[in-house]
Amino acid sequence: MECEAEELKQLVAEGVDALSAKSKKERFDEQSWDSLKSSLFYEVLREYRDVLPDDIPAELPQDKGVQHEIDPVPGTKYCVTRQWPLPREQAKAIDDFFESRRKAGQVRESKSPHSAPTFCVKKAQGGWRLVHAYNKLNDATVPAQTPIPRKDVIIDSMALSTIFSALDLRDGFYQILMRESDIPLTAVSTPSGMLWEWLVMPQGLKNAPATFNRCVTHLLRSVRDFATSYFDDVFIHSRAVDGKSKVRCTRNISAGYLRSCANTSSTRT
Repeated sequence: MECEAEELKQLVAEGVDALSAKSKKERFDEQSWDSLKSSLFYEVLREYRDVLPDDIPAELPQDKGVQHEIDPVPGTKYCVTRQWPLPREQAKAIDDFFESRRKAGQVRESKSPHSAPTFCVKKAQGGWRLVHAYNKLNDATVPAQTPIPRKDVIIDSMALSTIFSALDLRDGFYQILMRESDIPLTAVSTPSGMLWEWLVMPQGLKNAPATFNRCVTHLLRSVRDFATSYFDDVFIHSRAVDGKSKVRCTRNISAGYLRSCANTSSTRT
C-alpha cells in the first residue's frame, strides 16, 4: 500500500509540473476539434458546436431569468469619482474596448449623474485588462447574501464518480443583463472624455459574483444530479463504466443548460 501511495504521489507531482509548464491558453489550444475525434463525446460536441464557438457573437445576450440588480443603501445620492489621466497607450486600449462593446450592444453612451473611472492593469501574457473603480458605488450597495459555492462540498458531490468533464464559461458576466432601472448606476468614464453605461453586468460590481453564481445555479437546477458548478466552471460527472451514460449526461447539459446559459471556451474530459 505504501508503494502504491508513493507512486500515486509521484504521478500527481508529475502532472502538476506538466500543467504548470503550460499556460491555460496553451492547454486549451491543444484541445482542437481534431484531437477530440477519438472521444465518445465528439459527436455530441459537434452537434452542439454553436455553444462552443471560437468567437463569442457580438450581440446583446438573451434574458436568462436572472438579472443583476444594484440596491443602494437608503439615502445614497450620487456615486462619483473623477477620471484621472492615463498614458496614451492605455487610453487607446480603453477606447478600443468600449468601441467593441458598443458594436456588441453591451454598452451605450450615458448621461448618468453617476460616474466611476476606468484604468488598466497589465496582463501577464501582454496587453491590458480594464478595471472600473466602482469603490464608491460598492460602498453604497446593499450586500447580497447569495451562498458562495464551497469547494469541499463540490468535491464531495463527485466522490463516487468515475468519469469527469469540465466546461469553462466565456465572458460569463457579459452574458447577464442589468436590471433596466440600475443601468445608470454602472456609468463609467474614460480618459478620452466619454461616459458609458453597461447593459450587461460589468466586472467590478460588489454583488456581481453572487449574481453570476445565482444565474448558473438557476440554469443547472434540473441537472444537479450529475452537474455542479464553481462560478464559471461547470463539472459534469458520472459513475458510468463504459461512458455511455456520461454521453447522455453531456447531451442533456448541451441541449438544456448551455443553450440557455452562456458560451463556453473549452470542454475537458
